[in-house]
Amino acid sequence: MRNKKNILFATIALTLISGFTYVISQTKPTTEPKIIQDTVKNVKPNIIPLPDSVFTDKGLKLRPYKKNAHASYYADRFNGKRTANGSRFNNNNYTAAHKKLPFGTRVKVTNEANGKFVIVKITDRGPFVKTREIDLSKRAFMDIAKNKGAGAMKVTIETIIE
Repeated sequence: MRNKKNILFATIALTLISGFTYVISQTKPTTEPKIIQDTVKNVKPNIIPLPDSVFTDKGLKLRPYKKNAHASYYADRFNGKRTANGSRFNNNNYTAAHKKLPFGTRVKVTNEANGKFVIVKITDRGPFVKTREIDLSKRAFMDIAKNKGAGAMKVTIETIIE
C-alpha cells in the first residue's frame, strides 16, 4: 500500500512540475530581445546597386549589370568550335561568353577608357579566369579597344531588355 502511495505522489509531482515547466516556457520574456546587426555585406562593390532600374539609350532599354568589369577576347584557335549553347563560334560575329547570363541575352559592353560600345549576344560560358567577367569575340573587342594590342580592358556591362 505504501508503494502505491509513493507512485501516486511521484506521478502527481511529475505532472505538476511538467505543467509548471510548460507554463514558464509559454510566457514571453519581459525584456526585449537583443537585435543583432548582420556584419556580412553581400553587395559587391563593382555591381551597380540598382539592378532593377531601367533606362533608355538611343532607343534601347538597358538594365545596369556591372561596372569596372574585366573583358578579354577569344583566341583564334576557338574559331569553328562549338559553344556551350551548341552554335559554332566565329570570331567575326558579335558574340560573348559570360558565366551567369542566360544564352541569347543581348548586352551592351562599353569600354570605360574611350566610351565606345558594342552590342553582343551571349552564346557561351566563360571566361574561366576568376578576374574576368566577359569574353568578347575578337571583332567586338577590337571595335571598342583603345589599344589594338591590348588583351583585356575595363568595361561597363548593361543587359538589353527586349
